[in-house]
Amino acid sequence: ATGNRVIGDSLLNARKTIEEGEPLSRALESNKYYPRMLVHMLAAGEKTGQVEEMMDKVAEFYDNEVETMLAGLTSLIEPLLMVFVGLIIGTIVVAMFLPIFKMSEIVM
Repeated sequence: ATGNRVIGDSLLNARKTIEEGEPLSRALESNKYYPRMLVHMLAAGEKTGQVEEMMDKVAEFYDNEVETMLAGLTSLIEPLLMVFVGLIIGTIVVAMFLPIFKMSEIVM
């Protein structure tokens, strides 16, 4: 369901560990592909019986992190985009006026 073969294989390995009676957090703990915060929050949720609430908090945290990173990336790309558009417009303006300047040289 993930579309990522590495994550899918790690989930299948975690499934085997869970079938042996280990908690989900311990099954994911040995895998390097899952963030430590996710594993710790999952372990806390398993201990308190609030796995769903903890996973909602983890999802909210990572959503906020992605939004912050995208906002920063957008603010970095914006000046580059302005320069690029300026160069395109400048090229068009020069291409329009160059024939006019050449005509003045021919007339004189």
